[in-house]
Amino acid sequence: GVDPSEVRKTAKVESSKIQIEQERISNGLPPIDSFQHVADEWFDKKMQHLAEAYKIRVYSQLKRDVFPKIGNQRLSDITPQQLLNIVHDIERRGAIESAHRTLRTCSQVFRYGIVTGRKCTDVTVSLKGALSPVKSGHFSAVTDIKKFKELLISIEHFSGSRVVSAALRIAPHVFVRPGELRTAKWSDIDFESREWRYLVTKTNTQHIVPLSNQVISILESLKPYTGNGDYVFPSLRTPKGNKPISDVTLLAALRRLGYEKTEVTVHGFRATARTLLDEVLKFRPDYIEHQLAHNVRDPLGRAYNRTTHLTERKNMMQVWSDYLTKLLTD
Repeated sequence: GVDPSEVRKTAKVESSKIQIEQERISNGLPPIDSFQHVADEWFDKKMQHLAEAYKIRVYSQLKRDVFPKIGNQRLSDITPQQLLNIVHDIERRGAIESAHRTLRTCSQVFRYGIVTGRKCTDVTVSLKGALSPVKSGHFSAVTDIKKFKELLISIEHFSGSRVVSAALRIAPHVFVRPGELRTAKWSDIDFESREWRYLVTKTNTQHIVPLSNQVISILESLKPYTGNGDYVFPSLRTPKGNKPISDVTLLAALRRLGYEKTEVTVHGFRATARTLLDEVLKFRPDYIEHQLAHNVRDPLGRAYNRTTHLTERKNMMQVWSDYLTKLLTD
């Protein structure tokens, strides 16, 4: 009941694998299907389009904290306890956020091992809640131009769904509050006047967002896919488009791109725009504050209405989008 030729083929493959394994070990390389071998493969295939600074940080963490302890172990033999010891060591030196990042990176390596047939499981799943929580603070924002450029490039290479990708790409251009962006409705967008009008729930006032050529282009490419529903960015779980993406969808997308909440948030695009429009592009602060939908008042204490400086704001929003495009292409 045995096919001799298949037996010989299997033996030949095993013999070749053992030989390669021995050669790798003798050359100081990690064994095949070891954590380090799979991590290197994952890094080369999945991290190439991400920001350089982020790639350096991720691999440095692996080299410093993970490879020395489990790098040469087969992925399928690693236990949750071993990983717990690694992240607890990181936590004990006061780097709580680094411990969380390391655990997430290890999870990505395990999941890559699963989809590439390494016959392993993601043992990090059982460690949920094992680390101290990271303390939250103010909304994080990138105001350094070089880092902002890296972020924009990462967003352009986001490999998630069409809807989430479009929302992420639009977010820096319009710099509205995250809840306002995710609940945007097609009925509020006027392609002819190139305006998006909606009610700001925080202040209960009407707001106008002038739409640049770049934003219009993204919306036009998305409309054939979601235009039959109410929401511009509908949840994938609602085929008719009657519910928007959740309040954590875009934040999770930024995490997938490798940015921690202490580095970047969707709300942080507002602070980025406020800083760069003022300090780099030299626009009047009152134009910027109006566009941020802040409660701007005149010298007598009266709130300006939504159409104040609309012509100037339309120009400002196009200049801002052109600036973002230039950062991406330079």
